[in-house]
Amino acid sequence: MKLDSESGRVRTISSAPVGVDAGFVLYYMTAFRRARYNAALDRAVALAQQLSKPLVIVEPLEIGYRWASSRHHRFLIQGMRDQASAFRAAQIAYYPYIERAPGEIRGMLESVAAEAAVVITDDYPTFHGPRVIEACERLPVRVEAVDGNGVIPLHSAGHAFPTAYSFRRYVHEAVASGGIDFPRANALEDLQLPLGELPRWIVDRWAPVRDEELADIDQLVAVLPLPQDIGPGWVSGGAVSAGERLREFVARRLEAYDEKRNDPDEDWPSGLSPFLHFGHISTHEILQSVIEGTGWTPASVELAARGSRGGWGLDATRTAFVDQVVTWRELGFNGCTYLEGYDQYGSLPEWARRTLAEHESDPREWVYDREQFEVAETHDPLWNAAQRQLVNEGRIHNYLRMLWGKKILEWSESPQEALDIMIELNNQYALDGRDPNSYSGIFWILGRYDRPWGPEREVFGKIRYMSSDNTMRKTRVTEYLDRYGSW
Repeated sequence: MKLDSESGRVRTISSAPVGVDAGFVLYYMTAFRRARYNAALDRAVALAQQLSKPLVIVEPLEIGYRWASSRHHRFLIQGMRDQASAFRAAQIAYYPYIERAPGEIRGMLESVAAEAAVVITDDYPTFHGPRVIEACERLPVRVEAVDGNGVIPLHSAGHAFPTAYSFRRYVHEAVASGGIDFPRANALEDLQLPLGELPRWIVDRWAPVRDEELADIDQLVAVLPLPQDIGPGWVSGGAVSAGERLREFVARRLEAYDEKRNDPDEDWPSGLSPFLHFGHISTHEILQSVIEGTGWTPASVELAARGSRGGWGLDATRTAFVDQVVTWRELGFNGCTYLEGYDQYGSLPEWARRTLAEHESDPREWVYDREQFEVAETHDPLWNAAQRQLVNEGRIHNYLRMLWGKKILEWSESPQEALDIMIELNNQYALDGRDPNSYSGIFWILGRYDRPWGPEREVFGKIRYMSSDNTMRKTRVTEYLDRYGSW
């Protein structure tokens, strides 16, 4: 992968000169928390080699952020355990830091960066990402932010796309003309760099998590000042677990993905979303595994079909999966990058805001508040089951996730309140909450990336409608209701 300012993946955040007399190259790892297929790690390794300096990796984990919970922390710390093993094997200095009380991390970035020749960090468009970039802008050392989010460089589009079709056409054309530039599978392989370390006073003030703590993550999480009433998610975090999940999906479930992915009675979706969200696996690695052995190349993208779902030039099941992991996932990243107030009601398309406003005062047969939604106290058994799955496991079956949001819209006092409830519940409980795809999915419920639909209905207006009755006619939910029909 070509990684410089011309690649579209590297942004200069602070143009201060490289500190040639400083001790090491710093990779401040905040989003792409992995050792494989990591463009930011590639860039950090290249600079360390160029400058003949050690590479030091700091992976921070704050505790005082909105929606912090033991569920999310456990998943992230499981990733730290895998990173520690991978970087130790490559003899790279790795400092996983876990804040033990809100605010303890204050000053850490500035202190570590002051010792570095150059700082590399992750270019991520939501939640902590922009805040880290703002902090880096003030550093008196050269800082580069590297985009490892997806197949298409995040900042190459220049604008937001209103529909999946228009974005898919852009992606097809970009892939067909420029190919896909893959980061190295293992940037640490045969790497020979001098061993670096942080100054003692920094380590004493911001002590990294110890190996023995990573050996008992449940105990570590239990003593952190976090909401402990949200239990572990449905899957363990980390690059090792992500790799196992990917291999199992490709070997056993990929071939029937297009046929079975919308069936709630089957656990057929890939299950890779939380690993993508926390950076434990990359789109590039997933794509590589899915197309391996098919003979597919960027030239396979069909000129006449660009923009359509079938334009990838793959068989039907791989087309369905690649369209989800590339088109729909990266469309969400595009929106969070270029839509001002991407998480605000006012960022909805004008037609959607207009039709929802016209029907805001429509009578609602059922109205629930956030607390009733949270504890699954509605009249609808299928919706309640989906909410219980979210609370208990940190996920909702992909197809029912859409229904979940549509019913919150229908049963809330206003569309604005519905949006607030969806964001709160999703970000609090979902393992992939706060992700650009979380926001694109939630806002799709309200019309983003969609079009007006008829017939016009009460409450929904021209927003696409869904009902539990229709869902139960289209899909099998008997076993799903058995599993999640009660707490």
